[in-house]
Amino acid sequence: MVSRAQSKKRDFQQIASRVRKLKPQRADEIFRTLHHEAFEHIQCLDCAQCCRGLGPRLLKTDIERLSATLKMKSSAFEAAYLRVDEDGDYVFRSMPCPFLMDDNHCMVYTSRPKACREYPHTDQKNIRSILSTCVKNTETCPAVFEIFEKLPQFLNGKPSSNK
Repeated sequence: MVSRAQSKKRDFQQIASRVRKLKPQRADEIFRTLHHEAFEHIQCLDCAQCCRGLGPRLLKTDIERLSATLKMKSSAFEAAYLRVDEDGDYVFRSMPCPFLMDDNHCMVYTSRPKACREYPHTDQKNIRSILSTCVKNTETCPAVFEIFEKLPQFLNGKPSSNK
């Protein structure tokens, strides 16, 4: 999928430029509709590429929640699982995610970091502000790739979905 997304990167960037010209509410509506359509048939457990290759930024609240779930002190959790990246953010020491199991389930699913809860971010408000991230996520997430494949239909006048 990475090579397919990379070969379409320029197209997807042009689509993102068109989305940036939409009114914020319209852009959000289109993405939300396409997000829900994609996840009607794409199952994250069939893929888990985000858990294998993308290191989420962990907030202090994430660290506290995960530490409590694992019955560890925050400092011990940080020492065992985290490092500080070049931006000064806490990220997992290594990938794939240390909590990804062989069956693609997450050991700490109910306590997972905010970035994991929100991924792939295509149903959030103010989507125009993260379009560059969305284009990048087409390389990892089949749902985001599909959203960008279908966006031109919406940008060329397809009426709003009533979902």
